[in-house]
Amino acid sequence: MDDGLLVLRLVVGLLIAGHGVQKVSFRLGGSGLAGGTEEFRRDGFRGGRLTALAAGGSQIGAGLFLAAGLLTPVAAMAAAGVMTVAGTVKWHKGLWVQNDGYEYPLVLVTVAAALALTGPGRWSLDHLLGLLPWPLWASLAAVVIGPGSGLITRSALRHAPAAGDRTDERTPHARAAD
Repeated sequence: MDDGLLVLRLVVGLLIAGHGVQKVSFRLGGSGLAGGTEEFRRDGFRGGRLTALAAGGSQIGAGLFLAAGLLTPVAAMAAAGVMTVAGTVKWHKGLWVQNDGYEYPLVLVTVAAALALTGPGRWSLDHLLGLLPWPLWASLAAVVIGPGSGLITRSALRHAPAAGDRTDERTPHARAAD
C-alpha cells in the first residue's frame, strides 16, 4: 500500500505542480505570467497578475508538498481548492475532457481527498518527521475546506463578462438544451 501511495503522490503532485509552473512561466509549455493572467481574464476572473500568481503558486506548492508527502492534509486541501476552481471554469462544458469538461479537475480533487483521508504512507516526509497519523479532524477539514475554499474563491473573483466579451463555449448539446 505504501508503494502505491508513493506512486500516486508523485504522479499527481508533480502534475499539479507542473500545471502551476505553466501558469506563471514559459516552462513546460506555459505562456508566461502574461499568458496565465490572460487565461484567468478569459475565464471571467478579476485580479489580473495577482490571481495568476496565487493560483500558480498554490498549484506549485500543493503539488510539491503532495509529491513529498509533507503536511499532507494541508497540501491536499490546497490542491483540492485550486482544482475545484478549475472545475468551475469547465463546468458549463460538461463532464468529459474531450469537450474540455471538468473530468480531469474532478479526478484531481478526488485524489487529493483520498490522500487526505488515507495519509501519504510510509514513504513520505510526514512519516519521516513523525507527523503521522494525522488526526481525523484534519483529514475531514481538508476534504471540506479545500473544495469549499475553491468555490468561495471562484465566487469572490468572478466578474460578469461584458456583452460580447466571451463567446458561448458550451457544447452544442448544452446550448440545444437551453
